[in-house]
Amino acid sequence: MSKITINIDGRDIETQEGEYILNAARANDIFIPAICYLTRCSPTLACRLCLVEADGKQVYACNAKSKEGMSVVTSTENIIKERRAIMEVYDVNHPLQCGVCDQSGECELQNYTLEMGVDAQHYAVKDVDRSDIDWGHIHYNPGLCIVCERCVTACKDMIGDNSLKTVPRGADALEAEYKESMPKDAYAMWNKLNKSLIGLTSGEEMLDCTSCGECAAVCPVGALVDTHYIYTTNAWECKQIPATCGHCSAGCQISYDVKHTSIDNTDEKIYRVMNEWNYVSLCGAGRYGFDYQNRVEAKDEAAFANAVEAFKKADTIKFTSTITNEEALVLQKLKEKFGYKLVNSEAKAFQTFLNNYSEISGTKLYGYDLEATHNANFVISVGTALKSDNPNARYALNNSMTVNKGAGLYFHPLKDPVIEGLGKSIMTMYHAPLQEEAILYLILDLFADKEKLPSDIVSYLASFHSTKTVTVEEVIKEEVTEIVKVMKKNEETGEEEEVEEEKKKMVPKKISKEVEVDDNRLLEILGADENFMETLEKNLAKKDSFALIAGPDLYTHPNSKNLARLLALIEKYSAFELTMIPTLTNSLGVALICELDDEAGSYTIGYNTKGDFTLSALGEGDLDMPAINQQEGTLTSINKRVNPTNAAIGYNGYELNDIANALGLNAELVIEYTKELPVAKGFRAEEFDNLPNHYDNDGTEHRGYLLENIAVPTSGDESVSAFSDEKMQGTLIYLANPVRQFTPFTYKTTNLDEVSGVYMSEEFLSGSDLNEGDSVRVKSPSGEIVANIVSDNKISGDIVVLPTFDSKLNSEALFSSYRFATASIEKV
Repeated sequence: MSKITINIDGRDIETQEGEYILNAARANDIFIPAICYLTRCSPTLACRLCLVEADGKQVYACNAKSKEGMSVVTSTENIIKERRAIMEVYDVNHPLQCGVCDQSGECELQNYTLEMGVDAQHYAVKDVDRSDIDWGHIHYNPGLCIVCERCVTACKDMIGDNSLKTVPRGADALEAEYKESMPKDAYAMWNKLNKSLIGLTSGEEMLDCTSCGECAAVCPVGALVDTHYIYTTNAWECKQIPATCGHCSAGCQISYDVKHTSIDNTDEKIYRVMNEWNYVSLCGAGRYGFDYQNRVEAKDEAAFANAVEAFKKADTIKFTSTITNEEALVLQKLKEKFGYKLVNSEAKAFQTFLNNYSEISGTKLYGYDLEATHNANFVISVGTALKSDNPNARYALNNSMTVNKGAGLYFHPLKDPVIEGLGKSIMTMYHAPLQEEAILYLILDLFADKEKLPSDIVSYLASFHSTKTVTVEEVIKEEVTEIVKVMKKNEETGEEEEVEEEKKKMVPKKISKEVEVDDNRLLEILGADENFMETLEKNLAKKDSFALIAGPDLYTHPNSKNLARLLALIEKYSAFELTMIPTLTNSLGVALICELDDEAGSYTIGYNTKGDFTLSALGEGDLDMPAINQQEGTLTSINKRVNPTNAAIGYNGYELNDIANALGLNAELVIEYTKELPVAKGFRAEEFDNLPNHYDNDGTEHRGYLLENIAVPTSGDESVSAFSDEKMQGTLIYLANPVRQFTPFTYKTTNLDEVSGVYMSEEFLSGSDLNEGDSVRVKSPSGEIVANIVSDNKISGDIVVLPTFDSKLNSEALFSSYRFATASIEKV
């Protein structure tokens, strides 16, 4: 799109050609009222408050597009009259319960009623029964609902669950006189409001979705509220603490609402998590999994002394990536000072993968981020269970398809009803495990510039192609044409019987014909259906921006080095903009900061994982540590952004920094290390307190800073290896978590109630003699566990999922490194 200039209220502003007037105004801090419209979503025209005059004609700013030289007036006498009438209508029969409403104090209905100067009511209509409805984690109050449809739009365009819709209210029709006496837009809006409510697309009584809570977050009134939050506090009583979500690598900006627990208990408590929903969407873990803090009453001096002695004795520190960048740097400094081995298997795999990718890419990091995915109109996902590995990557894919009218191609062995539900323009290919290389070769084959691609790779791709002869049937067009001529002649002469005879001959005759077609064995290997290429070509029509998401399945693949090199080639020789999903919260930060080792030594310190001496923020070790929601520091996200996070809840015990100081390092606060993060790895020498954490009205992100993508020497060798069409025999198991669970920290929280166990699809259970709740023994070549069966309707097919959020389950024991394995499953 090209840059253009338009004029709003006498002010020239620059925007993109085709941008909605409302977005252009917001980006330039020009106020146009709107309740129903959400940035990043398609317009619904539900509220009509954004009425403006553009080049002398009244239009709705949320769906009228900017044109070069356009003149916009945001307020005229007629527009003011329309807006006030609309707000009066919104206030008709709206319950006067602001004193106890959970939205009071941040309610847009309150704000706009005052903004439009509504101090009298000219309209009335008979009220209807509007009883509250409990939808599980969401509570719906139809009496407060203004049917702005923001919840419906967010669920469809932002999240992709498509779980909400408008349904008939069952109210009496408006009196006919209103149509003549009311302003046109106010009447149209009221007529729709009077007829509609929000309901569930499933027709069931309870919401069955991925439980992100975004619908309640975007609700401008108190109609949709998180069930756990109802009547717990008033919004204005809480202090808002800006932070970064600590559950996955998305690094979403959040705000903790915190105040004292009760009159009798002055300990601070987190009441809810909020987000800047115009610019970032949260998953259920981020929204509801907030109370994972480690409550410690006082410093345990004896345990601390034992920890210091353990460090003096140890030769290895084993840790997870659910730590801050500053803590990772402390561990690296301890390694440099004392020679510890640093063991973190998932971050090590990601680190190695990035290094292999860099040999061809010439950069330390992948080139793009989820913003590129949002903006693309054709997206491929490979090597990741997208909905649970990184929900924001799924939201980006969905947003690309709904708002950009894009299409997607999702490769994975595990069948996923959630991904399939994103819409008709998503193609899913459920391939066998170990075939990820074939997928990347297919992408190279279909999309790479063959003239620039190394010749040996071009030859290798050509080896998968052959021509084969197929039989097709063709209509004999000449005969049909002749029959039509005879029919027309007979119709003119009125010879009806002859017309009927000729009509019988109209059944088209066909002949068989042999033609040669391209036979691509890669498609055969991946199990593509015969219409794959035809459907792909339709989906690619008019697509001009391409994004590729690669995920954790690739990092531990037996041929991960080859996969990393193939990704670099795709990024280098095709139009795809590549983003990789770091496995855990801060895997990218850890991979950049720490020199990681493969094997542990003889005596191990474990940090948030089991060791000979264990430091734990889960309260399960030899010395307590603070959780991320009790720390200041930074986290490195999938978007290669170093984001600041702040402590929502105080912590009274010892921290890793205290141990480091006892061992000879010297920092009063751990955030003193923020400015020491390694510049050679792309970090900046920035003080923690100088890091911003907000968005502009145009969506520009001011959070921490972006890593510099450091240039590194290439090997000069762009060769890749051939792959073998290897198959895994037996019942397949997959190491992944269900929706809303990521780690033992999410498992610790109050409002995330997924149970631990062996996850099976309804389809798998119906084809076996197993039932939900049965205790089973799962045994692989690497180990065995005993657990109960959990039926999960968010997966399908015959692959069994083993989660990692419950450390007591020890699912990792069944896998060597790759996320797929084979196992026997028998009832205990």
